[in-house]
Amino acid sequence: MSAPLYTSIRPGQVWLDTNGNRIHAHGGSILYVDGRFYWYGENKEKTTPGSGIWHWGVRCYSSTDLYNWEDLGLIIPPDPTDPDSPLHPAQQMDRPHIIYNRESRQYVCWLKIMGEAQTSTVLVADSLTGPYRTVKTGLRPLGMSAGDFDLVTDPHDGKAYYYFERVHSELVCADLTEDYTDLTGYYSTHFPRPHPPAVREAPAYFRRGSIHYLITSGTSWYFPNPSELACAETYHGPWTVLGDPHPGDSTGTSFRSQISSVFKHPHKKDLYIALADRWLPNVPAEVSAEAMDLFDRFFSEDASSAVDPVKEFPEQDMSQSDYVWLPLRFDGRTAYLDWTDEWRIEDHA
Repeated sequence: MSAPLYTSIRPGQVWLDTNGNRIHAHGGSILYVDGRFYWYGENKEKTTPGSGIWHWGVRCYSSTDLYNWEDLGLIIPPDPTDPDSPLHPAQQMDRPHIIYNRESRQYVCWLKIMGEAQTSTVLVADSLTGPYRTVKTGLRPLGMSAGDFDLVTDPHDGKAYYYFERVHSELVCADLTEDYTDLTGYYSTHFPRPHPPAVREAPAYFRRGSIHYLITSGTSWYFPNPSELACAETYHGPWTVLGDPHPGDSTGTSFRSQISSVFKHPHKKDLYIALADRWLPNVPAEVSAEAMDLFDRFFSEDASSAVDPVKEFPEQDMSQSDYVWLPLRFDGRTAYLDWTDEWRIEDHA
């Protein structure tokens, strides 16, 4: 397959790398290192119905323009030979996040491992592209069951923070140790909700000036739902909920996507890009709305008599998932995401 040359971003459209293959960096984030952009995330190329493969490692791509991405391969490969390894394809590794520790000069990667009980695995490397070595497995942060998360480093003092969903309960902000591989024990709790799908997950942190922001989604498996934007003056809050940042989406599905991270362009004054996955590109918005209703009933009623929403729908082909990248528009403290079929980095200041 011949590789296309992109000159714009086209949300929701199939995105190919420079080899002409689908990009697989789901639940992804971008780092900017030495003049290049690095986009990494879950490799779902083998996650097809009936495969039993949740992931096939962490894949990374590089680019100079955010349009055209070169495949650098697996920076954290799966471990298909050991069923007990957190990197086994059936252990359900999710949402890798990598931050750089300027004191140790190491890249630190945290992984969410669902498996039988949700835990975290921590790896370190001397280079962004690896090789990574595992330093912690089976970690239960603060003794809690930890779900979706984001990692944040303060640009001034280098202190790091870990935002995670305390499964089916609330969002937690916890301080990381100086080496970023564990928690100090200091934490704060936010956005308590009674049950999914109202519980917030997929926290995406960004900072604009002195204001801290979090975009979160509801909890409804891979079915999209309304996002929620909140702001604060400190990492630990208190947080003020500002509402759904997708005001133009009447379906309540965040343009049929889930935001995984927000990236501030290093050479633009005010360009913040929300990176989102369209996990289920072939599922109509009305089906997602039906799923949301089933999730609400399943968790609010006696589960023994309620319908399990995950089992109610056919297994989906996650290898065909797409991306929805959109620039944030600011109005005072509030941020919005407006739909556009195509947009260019060069059109932003």
